[in-house]
Amino acid sequence: MHAHRGDRLIVESPTTGVVRRDGEIIGLHHEDGTPPYDVRWSDTGEVTLVFPGPDAHIQEGGGPQRPADQITVETEEPSQGRPGDVGRRLAEARRRQGAALEEVARRARMSPQYLDYPETHASDPSLGTLLRLADALGTTLLELQGGDQERPPGQGRALLHPRLRDLGDQECRHLLSTHGVGRISLTTAHGPAVFPVNYDVVDEAIVFRTAPESAPAAAVGNDVAFEVDHVDDALSQGWSVLVTGRARAVSDPDAIHRLEEQAHSTPWAGGGRTLWVSIGIDHLTGRRITPAEDA
Repeated sequence: MHAHRGDRLIVESPTTGVVRRDGEIIGLHHEDGTPPYDVRWSDTGEVTLVFPGPDAHIQEGGGPQRPADQITVETEEPSQGRPGDVGRRLAEARRRQGAALEEVARRARMSPQYLDYPETHASDPSLGTLLRLADALGTTLLELQGGDQERPPGQGRALLHPRLRDLGDQECRHLLSTHGVGRISLTTAHGPAVFPVNYDVVDEAIVFRTAPESAPAAAVGNDVAFEVDHVDDALSQGWSVLVTGRARAVSDPDAIHRLEEQAHSTPWAGGGRTLWVSIGIDHLTGRRITPAEDA
């Protein structure tokens, strides 16, 4: 596939001849006009880096060619040389097979240079390209996209030579500060229980909102455990951080107002969740699993 600035990239739907998406090619990354391209999509006006798949073709001269000094490409130079999540998973799947880049490219019916780009640059390969690569690597599209299917995490294959290491206090606090969904463990009238909650870290404490009559509200006045983790099935690695401390209800109006202003998100469960609970960080530990060669 070869293109020039001003050509149009046409992406067809599975129904032959029906255009699913089209856009103007406003930037080239290779002098010979081979992919990838910077494309301004006609439906959104956004510019993205595109690796055309088998469902795409070039329409020559499909749009007015503007002078180079009028072309704005919304890509970040720092991303050059740093693969994105998909690129990392492609490289890891290939490493597990012990397959050379040239061999995987041959199986996927693409050039080695074409495959090398997502493994070394932040990019967004098309669905058709990912399907061909998944087949060539003996994996699935969902695993290349991050294992986000409806299943519990951790069903991927274990690393051949895993390394389990303890995390220092600073790294644990950094991982905690990303906020999101964590799990609070406490003792209820029916025995030990674990509940997922949307949390933030404010003033060196774990904070979350819940309803006064909800099960997590029973944490108030008790010592509890709070855990947050991330598992990447596609790379068979991840981390976890565990906090133990005493939970208390936040009752001061000024403190509540400050928490509401600093909260990154509202509870996913919705409803009237007016009780703020704060968990002091009395003890903090964490562990991470990585390939031994990353040590």
